[in-house]
Order: sequence, then structure tokens, then C-alpha cells
Amino acid sequence: MSEHVDERPPPERGVFVNRTLNMRTVEAVGYDMDYTLIHYKVDEWETAAFEAARDVLATHGWPVADLAFDPHEFTIGLVFDLKLGNLVKATRFGYVVRAQHGTNVLAFDEQRDMYRDDMVELSDKRFEFMNTLFELSRASLFCQLVALHDAKPLAGVGSYADLYAAIDEALGEAHMAGLLKAKIVADPDRFVDVDPDIVQTLLDQRAAGKKLALITNSEWAYTSKMMDYAFEPFCPDAVSWRDCFDLVIVSANKPRFFTATEPIFRIVDEEESLLVPHTGPLVTGDIYFGGNARLVEEAFGVSGGTPLYVGDHLFGDVHVTKDVMHWRTALIAAELEAEIAAAAEFTDEQATLEALMKDKIALDRRQAQLRMEVINNSTKAVQAELSDITQQAIQVDKQIAPLARKASELGNATWGPLMRAGNDKSLFARQVERYADVYTSRVSNLRHETPFAYMRAARGSLPHD
Repeated sequence: MSEHVDERPPPERGVFVNRTLNMRTVEAVGYDMDYTLIHYKVDEWETAAFEAARDVLATHGWPVADLAFDPHEFTIGLVFDLKLGNLVKATRFGYVVRAQHGTNVLAFDEQRDMYRDDMVELSDKRFEFMNTLFELSRASLFCQLVALHDAKPLAGVGSYADLYAAIDEALGEAHMAGLLKAKIVADPDRFVDVDPDIVQTLLDQRAAGKKLALITNSEWAYTSKMMDYAFEPFCPDAVSWRDCFDLVIVSANKPRFFTATEPIFRIVDEEESLLVPHTGPLVTGDIYFGGNARLVEEAFGVSGGTPLYVGDHLFGDVHVTKDVMHWRTALIAAELEAEIAAAAEFTDEQATLEALMKDKIALDRRQAQLRMEVINNSTKAVQAELSDITQQAIQVDKQIAPLARKASELGNATWGPLMRAGNDKSLFARQVERYADVYTSRVSNLRHETPFAYMRAARGSLPHD
């Protein structure tokens, strides 16, 4: 009998499981495109988006010419506080652990006083969540414009919410005008991070009997060009990217695609994107515009827990799909890849930090007991031991401080790890945990698991375990 070799991917290419997912029971898989099937070079894409929106804002007469974008300044999972003009990071319970106003990170005391009576509630219109990498340019514009507005009020801006709305409109105009996408189509080498394993991942799923759909908010003209660029070099002979899918739906208007029953149109002239209303079953090989998730279920003969949807937008791709359609869900979070790799390199130091924290807990406990003894029955021996324990605690704190600071900067020097907020889970982690059955850094990581994988969730830990 030959020895079985279990080839495991590196940690950063793993698939992480919140709820057990048996791929054998998944009959159909839907895929988003942007930042899901196609990954972009964030520095280039978000810089282009920032500059396009900045040009729109300049037409308002705002002094934005000197604004610049730093792609490493922010991370997803942060929250805009539209009342106070802050960008904040919160724990899973909504407690703010870090805040920035304008271009200044707030000191702990100022942050604590500001949010003493307030918690982040995403249902509150005061707060807007950063769901995807598309939000990085928005965060940069918001923080810099808050600083400008505080120094000298900007024309037409009466509140920080007005400022956010103006940025939203400018980014929307940059996208709708097509100028940003025209740049990307004209120079995809600059913007697209191609994945040579993506095509075979999808072909494996189809060979295993899964029905696949591409469901994207991008329009057909852009979708076809980008899929040609990212997929065709890796397609086998006589196979095109369209052969990877049973259905292709563009301009899907998610999240309404999952929450409403919008009509669907068939594209009859792919060069001109001419549309005709479509009724009846969806036909494999045709390109569709708009529509809704119920039509996909009907076309594939599936419902409820048997379809899986894979996307990068925590709300538009994962939250509503789970909440409304009860589909299984997979979140693509590309930024996890570098963060998990950095955490793997920090493993030895993390072990040292955990050992020191264990010592600190024991010292703190003994110090507390000795302080009580001093109150109840103070002797020189007790006071001497308290002094000795206190000095030991001080020395341990000095050893812990640089390691704790380094751990807090994994992923992002200012905001820290994506899934953590101090010792707690972050608000982003809570959303992922609640709505994504599995999460991973890229679609091709699913190939390591195969379309027949039984992906089991780990036993959840409790404080008393």
C-alpha cells in the first residue's frame, strides 16, 4: 500500500471554517468577480479610484489638489462615525478600541472619553462599515477631508455625514462615468493580480457535477474584457472562460439581486450590449443582465442550503445571501494572506509573549492577595514579599511591552490585525463569524480542499474551557 502524502497549503492559503460545510451537498456555486475571481493590485486600483474621486471633488471648488493616497494606511473592517467625523475600530461587542479624527490617531484618554457612553451599532445610520478593499480610497479621502473641513469649512458641508455623502457621490461618479474602468481595461498588467490556479479550480468543480454561475455587478463590456485577460491564458485548449460557467449574469445590482425580484434581460448583441426582456428558464451559454437569485435557483433546480455563494463584500455578497436566501456562504478576504503569513513568522515570539502573560497573571494574582494581607495583617514579611512581587511584575511588563506592541501591529501598523481588536475579536470578525460559513484569501484555495471536501468547524472555545 502506497503511503498517502497529505499536501497542505501554507497557512495563509487555508480555508477557515465557521460552520461545517460539506461540499458534497453543494449543488451549485455562484461567484462574484471583482476582488473574488479577479484580484486587483490594491495599491494601483485604489490609487486610481482615489484620484478619480479627488478630481470630481475638485469641481466643487474644494482644495483637494494636495491630497494623496497611502494604500497601507487603512484596512477593511473599520467604521466611519458620521456624527463625530472619526474612523474607528471596534470589538465584536461594539466597544471602540482605536479612533482617528482627521489625520490624527486619538490618544487613549481622549478616545475613552469620547466613546464612554457610545458603542458601534451597525444598524445605526450614524455608522458606516468598511466592507471591502474598495473602501480604502474612501477612508483616505474621508480622513483628509475631515482635517480640511475642521481647519476651514468646505463649501456645502454642514456635517461629517454630508462629507461622507459627497465622497460617496464622487466615487460613484468616478465608477459610473467609466473612467476608472477604462484605465484598468487599457492597462490590465498594471492593475490585475492574475491567479494561474483559478481556472482549474472552477473546472474541477464543474467536473465534480457542480453548476457554476458568475454573478457580478460589473457591466458586460468590462466583465468580458477582464475575464478574457485573467482567465484565457490559463484555459486548456478549446476551453474559454465562459465554459467555466453554466450561467453568466452581469449588472446584477447586488444586494438587491438577493433581496428583490428584479426582471432579467438577455444580452443579444455582446458587442453593443443590447438587451431584450427574458422570460422562462435561463439558458446555459447566454449572457444575462440584472435578474434575481430566485431565477438562479430555478435554473439550477436548487434552493436553501444547497447553493454556495462566494464573494468579497461582507454585506452585499455574504450577509444578505445568508440572511435572505439561506445559501451557504464563503467570504474572500485577500488581505488575510499577508496578515496570516506575518503571524506565522511571529509564532516563536507569540509563544514567548503567551508565556510571559501567564507569568504576569500569576504575579498579578499574588500581588492582589498580598495587598489584601497588608490591609488585614501587615507584617514586614508580607510587605517585603509585596515589594518583591511588584518588582518582578514591573520587569515582566517591560518584557511584554515590545512583544505586545509588535503583535498589535500585525496586519496594519495603526489598526492591527483584521480579525482582532486587542485581546477580543474585532467587529469585522464578528460579522464574518455570523454570516460566512467559510472564509479564505482567494478562490483557488478551494482547490486544495477539492469539491468533495467535508470542511469541519473547530470546536468553539469558552472562557472556562
